[in-house]
Amino acid sequence: MDEFFNSIINEFNWSLIEILAVLFSIIYVALAAKENIFCWVAAFVSVSLYIYICFEAKLYAETALQIFYFIMAIWGYFSWENNKKKLTISEWSIKKHLKIIFFGTLITFILGFVFSTFSKAEMPIIDSFTTVFSILATYMIVKKVLSNWLYFIIIDLASIYIYFSRDLHLSSILFLLYTIIAVYGYIKWSRLHIRNE
Repeated sequence: MDEFFNSIINEFNWSLIEILAVLFSIIYVALAAKENIFCWVAAFVSVSLYIYICFEAKLYAETALQIFYFIMAIWGYFSWENNKKKLTISEWSIKKHLKIIFFGTLITFILGFVFSTFSKAEMPIIDSFTTVFSILATYMIVKKVLSNWLYFIIIDLASIYIYFSRDLHLSSILFLLYTIIAVYGYIKWSRLHIRNE
């Protein structure tokens, strides 16, 4: 039995640090979907581990994103804690989302150009895309904006490809689970939003 598990770990290039990062990441997203404040504690642990993982994989934009997540985990916790009664699920206008998509795409291509020209970054455009839009979507989750889950569904699908291509197979499975949880989160938050209106 031990040989079976060892062969799986070796075949998919899993490490203990990646397993822990994935575990705490799943806890984070599951708790966020339930609007549980302790999601930010799990996020703090998972992103601390992913800063190391992404830097070692030469995913520099993703490393910067994990540092951003680290800061947002702290801000998110205190934001939710200090605004328990005031902060409810809301939605932004289509016009605001179109602006976000336009400027996010513009910044994605600028970052992609910078990383492809001045570094040895792997997949600079798609890495920049997931980084830029994850920053925007994470801000939205801190503010409890419903559409954050739709952004994360697209980001998570792109991230599956990124991590799989860098031989981080467990992380690619994590992003598949993220996609499923993001669908659940959108449905749950939609119901809560309707109830609060």
